[in-house]
Amino acid sequence: MKEKPLVEVRFHGRGGQGAWTASLLLAQAGLKESKYIQSFPAFGPERAGAPITAFTRISREPIRIHSSIYEPDLIIVLDQTLLGPQVLEGVKDDSKLLINTNLKPSEIKDKLQKSLEVWVVNATELALKILGRPITNTAMLGAIVKASEIVSMESIHQVIKERFTGRLRDQNLELVDIAYRTVTKDD
Repeated sequence: MKEKPLVEVRFHGRGGQGAWTASLLLAQAGLKESKYIQSFPAFGPERAGAPITAFTRISREPIRIHSSIYEPDLIIVLDQTLLGPQVLEGVKDDSKLLINTNLKPSEIKDKLQKSLEVWVVNATELALKILGRPITNTAMLGAIVKASEIVSMESIHQVIKERFTGRLRDQNLELVDIAYRTVTKDD
C-alpha cells in the first residue's frame, strides 16, 4: 500500500476472536512510529461469537474524523463466514481485503465479484499450532504488515512484547512472524 496520509482499517470478527485487540495493537504500533491514531470497537451486549466490527485509523497528520469507517483502505476479516455484502460495504478501487481462510486468494476473489486486492492467511491453523487456541488476532497483525506496510514489523513486535509476557509473548511473536511469511495475495 503506497504511503497515504491517512489509512483506514476496518476489522470484522466474532466476539472472542480478538478483532478489537488487533485493532488496538495495530494503532499502538502506529503510535510507536509517532503517527496519529484512533482505534475503537462497534459492538453491543452481544455474546461471544456474535459479529463485531473494530476500526483503526493511522495518520501522519492529526485525525479530525470521529466516525466509523465507511470506505476502508484495508478490510480485515478474522472469520471467513462473515464475508458478505456488509463486510464489503464501502470498498474502493484501491481497497485491500485480508481474510483468515484456508482458501486461495483467487477462490475468494471469484466469490466476491469485486475488483480489489485479496490477501489470505490461514491464521486459525497457525494459531492452533502455536497457541493451541483459535485466537487469530496476532497472526492477522503479521499479515497486515506484509499486505499494507502501514506499520513496521518492529513496531508490531514492540507492542506484543509490551502486551504479553513469558511463553505467551514468545508464542505471539512467532505467530506474527509466521503469518507475515505465509500470507499470500492474488496475482
